[in-house]
Amino acid sequence: MQNAKRTAVRRTTHPATAAAARAAARAARFTAAQLAAMTAKRSLDLLLGSALLALASPALALGALALALRPGRRPGGVLSRDIRTGLGGRPFELRSLRTRRFRLDLLSRLPHVVRGELSLVGPAPLAPGDPAAAGPGGRDWRQELRPGLTGLAQVRARSGMPWDEPALLDAHYAEHHGTGLDLAILAQTARIQLRTALHGLARRRKAHLSDTNHRLPRYSTVE
Repeated sequence: MQNAKRTAVRRTTHPATAAAARAAARAARFTAAQLAAMTAKRSLDLLLGSALLALASPALALGALALALRPGRRPGGVLSRDIRTGLGGRPFELRSLRTRRFRLDLLSRLPHVVRGELSLVGPAPLAPGDPAAAGPGGRDWRQELRPGLTGLAQVRARSGMPWDEPALLDAHYAEHHGTGLDLAILAQTARIQLRTALHGLARRRKAHLSDTNHRLPRYSTVE
């Protein structure tokens, strides 16, 4: 009797209703996966961002002090302030130290990561009305992702390849982002920053040596 009832129910189920139920189930699974990914991403931002901020705080304090005591400093203080568009299209004020030495300007944005206005990795933070946000499909995914302290565009845009245009890289990241990709981008960013810092130190050392008089005492250029 019960088997007959089940058979009758199956026969009376409309194909469109079954298709709608399957689509709803897929949408629910996709939404759950997105929420899990965003929770993992925010956890990484909060934990690693707080640790990096604690480590960088002494250098940031010294950099801010050096800027404050520098003669002829710019008006407006040691911080630059720019309006950027964040998650959900909400604007926020992005604050950075007015120096690129040892990339302290980048590290000075870590409080934005801890507060949730930036992510450690994400698309570039754009100003409101920036034309780059109006690309094909760009407006939708930029609403769903926090802009990043660094990102795929920042570590790949200098390759010179046509497919490594910043807008394409940001769109690629939006489609494929995950914890593994974030960690890879952070590692690449650290290598780039370390290489840049060492190159800068080498150049300053070379300039210092070239300005030093290495001639022996009583040396004369007259033969």
